[in-house]
Amino acid sequence: MSDSNEPSVTPSPDPGAANGAPRHARPWLRKVLLGAGIPLGVILMAGAGWTALDAGPAHPRGDGLFAVDRGETLGQISRHLQEQGYIRYAPLLDVIARLGGTQAEFRAGYYRIPRGASTLAIHRLLTSGSQQLLKVTIPEGWTARKIALHLEALGVAPAQDFLDAVKSPALLAKYGISGKTLEGYLYPDTYFVPAPFTGAAMADLMVKTFFDTMGSVEPKWRGLAPSAVRERIIMASIVEREYRADDEAPLIASVFYNRLKRNIGLESCATLEYIITEIQNKAHPEYITLDDEKIDSPYNTYKWAGLPPGPISNPGKTALEAAFHPAETGYFYFVLRDAQAGRHYFSRDLNAHNQAKYLYLKKL
Repeated sequence: MSDSNEPSVTPSPDPGAANGAPRHARPWLRKVLLGAGIPLGVILMAGAGWTALDAGPAHPRGDGLFAVDRGETLGQISRHLQEQGYIRYAPLLDVIARLGGTQAEFRAGYYRIPRGASTLAIHRLLTSGSQQLLKVTIPEGWTARKIALHLEALGVAPAQDFLDAVKSPALLAKYGISGKTLEGYLYPDTYFVPAPFTGAAMADLMVKTFFDTMGSVEPKWRGLAPSAVRERIIMASIVEREYRADDEAPLIASVFYNRLKRNIGLESCATLEYIITEIQNKAHPEYITLDDEKIDSPYNTYKWAGLPPGPISNPGKTALEAAFHPAETGYFYFVLRDAQAGRHYFSRDLNAHNQAKYLYLKKL
């Protein structure tokens, strides 16, 4: 994507330079100091000091993306700029912002900062909000692999770059995720990101959004045991792939929880689809066969009771809420009764379930 709309970071020419005069002090700085009756020598020294501070770092990094998170303070932003090698002296950005009254005008988002940009130019960029962003919509229930291919197709990041980030020990440790990948924690949403981006930055953004959302799903989730939280996320990933109507998600969750309590296999077709498409890397099946139900995999909930070892999709808020707050029912079975409306028939016993299967599946 072109960066032609970004604010220019080329320093304005100094009129004095054309006449052979020293370029140590900026014109506006000289006027202020002269007006205050400060000697020319002091002015030149002040100008030289300003120029040294305003210049980029001695060893500036190349063009890069800098993130301003929502709610960050001016002090945090300036410190991060210095730590990441974009500016030489963090307090100078604070001074520029306070003199210009722009402390509250820094916009959250991602900014492409050119190599060697001055502190003043970076200040203009971050307060202008000038970003070239791409709209990226990630549907609920997608797996990390599907997300990766979508990001590559949009030109956001190479698919393998994202998949490597999904397995990153650093990101797993950063968010305290006990699994081997970020699968299940990549929150499906609409994001606005620069292109090109990086797989690591995209994965980090999605996981951060996931945990930001968790507060509205279950305000007390941090008080739960980590294992209990992960079990609910695994459950949400299954519910996500099973429900179609929002109001039925808590009912489907109740069925699975009731079966867990009785040590009955969940018998979720979604887990078999996950094995076939994500582990065996085959095309999505049109229907599940008896042979599929015999696949030897810990994700096969027809063969093994209990939850699979990890999430099978990345759930949205509806599925997460259902997993954390399931309905209280006596149901142990459900079958699709209306494909167009996405409605299911729920049963308490196997006999009623078999009758429903005969009735509704025959129609389908």
